[in-house]
Amino acid sequence: MMASAFALAFTSCESEPIEEEEISIKDAAMKGELLVKFAPEVAEVIEANAVMTKAGIPSVDEILSIAGAYEFERVFPVDSRNEDKTREAGLHLWYIVRFDEGRDIEEIGKQLAALGQVSGVEYNHTIKRAYNAEKRAIPFDIASNALVTKSQSSSFNDPLLGYQWNMINTGDLWERGFAPGADAGVKDAWDLSTGDPSVIVAVVDEGIFYDHPDLAASMWHNEGEIFADPNDNDGNGYAGDYYGYNFVKETGQVSYSLSADTGHGSHVAGVIAAQNNNGIGISSIAGGNGSTPGVKVMSCQIFSGNYVASILAEVKAVKYAADNGAVILQCSWGYTSGKADPYDWAPQYSTDEQWMTDCPIEKDALLYFIHNAGSPNGPIEGGIGVFASGNESAAAAGYPGAYGDFVSVIGTAPDFTPAVYTNYGLGANICAPGGDQDYFYDYEKDGHYGEIGCILSTVPYHVSESGYAYMEGSSMATPHVSSALALAISYAAQNHRHLSADEYKEILYSSCTPVDDRLEGPKFYYKYVADLGQNQKKRMELGSFKGKMGAGQLNVAALLRGVKDAGSPMVFPNVFIAPGKSIVYNAGRYFDDVSGLKITVKDQVIAAAAVLGSDITITGFAEGVTTATVSCASGSQEITITVKKSGGNGWL
Repeated sequence: MMASAFALAFTSCESEPIEEEEISIKDAAMKGELLVKFAPEVAEVIEANAVMTKAGIPSVDEILSIAGAYEFERVFPVDSRNEDKTREAGLHLWYIVRFDEGRDIEEIGKQLAALGQVSGVEYNHTIKRAYNAEKRAIPFDIASNALVTKSQSSSFNDPLLGYQWNMINTGDLWERGFAPGADAGVKDAWDLSTGDPSVIVAVVDEGIFYDHPDLAASMWHNEGEIFADPNDNDGNGYAGDYYGYNFVKETGQVSYSLSADTGHGSHVAGVIAAQNNNGIGISSIAGGNGSTPGVKVMSCQIFSGNYVASILAEVKAVKYAADNGAVILQCSWGYTSGKADPYDWAPQYSTDEQWMTDCPIEKDALLYFIHNAGSPNGPIEGGIGVFASGNESAAAAGYPGAYGDFVSVIGTAPDFTPAVYTNYGLGANICAPGGDQDYFYDYEKDGHYGEIGCILSTVPYHVSESGYAYMEGSSMATPHVSSALALAISYAAQNHRHLSADEYKEILYSSCTPVDDRLEGPKFYYKYVADLGQNQKKRMELGSFKGKMGAGQLNVAALLRGVKDAGSPMVFPNVFIAPGKSIVYNAGRYFDDVSGLKITVKDQVIAAAAVLGSDITITGFAEGVTTATVSCASGSQEITITVKKSGGNGWL
């Protein structure tokens, strides 16, 4: 079925919406491009073409010939390590077809969709930010602010933690509007874990400022690559992807400093993993403790300045994240809620069926992530996609987050109340601090106005000379949940526990702080009214939000306590390896006490193993299967070692 093509609403800093008419299929589609999913039975015919200027299927090629097709390639490049999974999910069947931009894309799409050899056609529609880009982050001037960390009762020495009510809210930052405990519940969680560098969060957003002094230590590095190198050194289909990849410009050079860049990706990354206890800047939920590293953030860039991004960039980023080790997908964007006020917005998807029908490749890529990220031998099996609910003040979350397999996050103010902009209700799952500048608009203290009710985090220097700024939105609430899940996975790894992605989500929701009993009476705020040219006092009835705030407010400490004994014990994995190759495992991931560590391989003609500290290196020799016994002070486990040459689809 032909997909309609709505613009994607980037749910960043909450601001006045840009009024726009319903976007037509042609207006939203990129000219001269179609995404085509072929039927499985013709996959081999297409792949047999050495030069991808035709499909090799007469009926398809006839249509494309009329369209003036000149380029034909797989949407998802071949990564030999993950090709079997790619094929099992059917993602190898998606192709991008480029042709004469003057041709009628709608008519060509209809003709292709009617063919039996084609199972789906989708427009490569543009992804637009549905907010006023002129309303930027509010810079933070470090020199004129002197709150100290100790005021927040934390052992961390990050000097700006005192301004981070979202981390630790004692209720005394201002005299009004701050409620004790109306935060992410992270203070007690830091006593249990501050993150594990084996846990990777993919930030699908603007590029991350990877050299920021508060972020550099938390950046994911692709050790098989060289930054921005024109060669694909590790064979994953992407050249130079050292910190991640720029899917807008199709380069390993992640960017963040264009004049039109808002700093959003860096701001999100700071909430997740700014380096804790390093004597500078802010604290984060999962940013380690001093020289002890926390979780890592991978930059999957789908927005860049004023350049137009596309659904093609998004789906590539999602699959890349799964294939390169990410287990959490951090997505502070989404389509406009189907219940958004049509006077201010162009409402989009209201049901799962609408979204799945109109965005099949997006659905395929996202489901690939949640089913293929993680490991059956690690602390999480599967992946978790976390999305912003949206900023249209609508009684339903936007898609894709509203789809039941994902987590959709509502933004709250520093007193547990819903932020004035946030979507809530149908499809929304959980609340987290998102900031609420309009709530504090009329209140000034020490030179601050409403911004102190927002979220303080890291940004590039062109956004703020200090490298720190305030933002708000459900997009700021989202990384609180993403990093909380990453911290929970870290804590599970510390305790050698294995859980499924669904188990983590169940504990996430069951550990929330209830908010319904706090939703009484009116909430007054100030909103800019364009017709009057001034901020007008507004009123929202909090009682109307009862039962519509998801499971409640995020509580990171309770989440970690729920994870500690959940799931099942982690076990040393069975090994699959090619002849002449070696693989290293850290036994400390599977045993509490690795003293006396040793491994005995039964058939050393097939494979051999060596121990160095807590690391076990296994080397394949001849094809075959053998067993081995791993033992240490904590006990022993028997594993199977399979040595096999890589198959045609590259399963190794």
